[in-house]
Amino acid sequence: MKIDTILHLRRILDCVLTGIFAVDMDRNIIFFNKEAEKITGFERSEALNQKCYKIFRTKSCPDNCCLKKALKCGKEMVRAKSVVLNKANKKVPIKYVASLLRDEKGEIIGWVESFFDDSARVALEKRIKESYTFDDIIGKDEKIVKLFEILPVLARADTSILITGQTGTGKDIFAHSIHNTSRRTQGAFVKVNCAALPDQLLESELFGYRKGAFTDAKENKPGRFQLAEGGSIFLDEIGDLPLGLQAKLLQVLDEKEFFPLGSTTPIKVDVRLIAATNQNLEKMVKERTFREDLYYRLKVVEIELPSLMDRSSDIPLLTEHFVRELADSLGKEIPRVSHKVIKTLLTYSFPGNIRELKNIIEHAMLLCTDSRIEIEDLPAYLSGSRKASSQIQSPSPHNFSQDYVLAKEKEYLLEALEKNRWHMQKTANALQINRTTLWRKLKKHDMFPSDRTVTH
Repeated sequence: MKIDTILHLRRILDCVLTGIFAVDMDRNIIFFNKEAEKITGFERSEALNQKCYKIFRTKSCPDNCCLKKALKCGKEMVRAKSVVLNKANKKVPIKYVASLLRDEKGEIIGWVESFFDDSARVALEKRIKESYTFDDIIGKDEKIVKLFEILPVLARADTSILITGQTGTGKDIFAHSIHNTSRRTQGAFVKVNCAALPDQLLESELFGYRKGAFTDAKENKPGRFQLAEGGSIFLDEIGDLPLGLQAKLLQVLDEKEFFPLGSTTPIKVDVRLIAATNQNLEKMVKERTFREDLYYRLKVVEIELPSLMDRSSDIPLLTEHFVRELADSLGKEIPRVSHKVIKTLLTYSFPGNIRELKNIIEHAMLLCTDSRIEIEDLPAYLSGSRKASSQIQSPSPHNFSQDYVLAKEKEYLLEALEKNRWHMQKTANALQINRTTLWRKLKKHDMFPSDRTVTH
């Protein structure tokens, strides 16, 4: 083949939005296009003449290589899914088609493979099936790594687990991951938000009722505990569980049975409880708003999730993850993130934690019209906070104390409240948190002066 023809072919393949690479019989990479660079993170110069398993690093490399299997079985083409480890050691799900490469005489001289990043489909599938595992939790900070080390062991045990942490730290995905890694993974995962239901409805939702138990009870209704039989029940915001129901929950944990409303016959259940809260249960016990016996029953295994400020070294990693995820869902090219944006994010207090970071990146992705996210693409409140914070000397983002975090959170809350004239809903919208979370934060910081006019 002429040199000009080869160069022309390479230019064409570099324009294809599919990763393409070729290897010889010794599995040395002899061709690597631009999309392959983008997916793997390796430049062409780094990949050429390297063994393919050193670049792609899948679980099947190098011993169970699909290309070797195809050659052994005499298959001309193989279609499959896999997960590669890119240059940044991040797992990337791919779909690929591998074909034998023959010369003009029909002799096999290697293989050629086309592949594409399947992250968007996998992420959507996980959202639909809620099939999260610990591999889906992004983080390399020491605090998160320590959790990764113990959580698989705790997940395989069958004891109740209490997850604590601020709003937006990812308690929901941790609960799903614990269930999906446990022996109950084939059972149901049933979530109940204890703060979202009125007290009078919460008991019937949790434990169900019998026909005739009250005026509108025209037929038997199973509760969430029955629906979770053989699986796990996730009680989110358990600190909002009324005292009367706390006693009934304790009975379920101790005796593995409960009475539906209007029933005199107990129902046996085999359910694992995973509970979560952003409140200080120990303080609530002292204030007698949470049962001491239930608290210690839940506290057998307690997992405390760090705030985003306490794991600030993960902010660039999480930012990259959300940019990629949102680019796929919005149908956009993946933009770069400017150093100024990263610097701004590293010096922001994130009262809404990881959830707020995702909202910030989504805002930026919607406004970004260039190939790079800049300061002006960020929400206005964040840009303003950056300008205000530039006048004071901030500590290293890796060394924020809890007192500093609380002080900064109060500062940003007060700033947002003043800007929105203490209108609760407008302030919550500006901070990109829900109003219930805002009220809790105000209560935590004792920010209700008697002379303040509060607008709902």
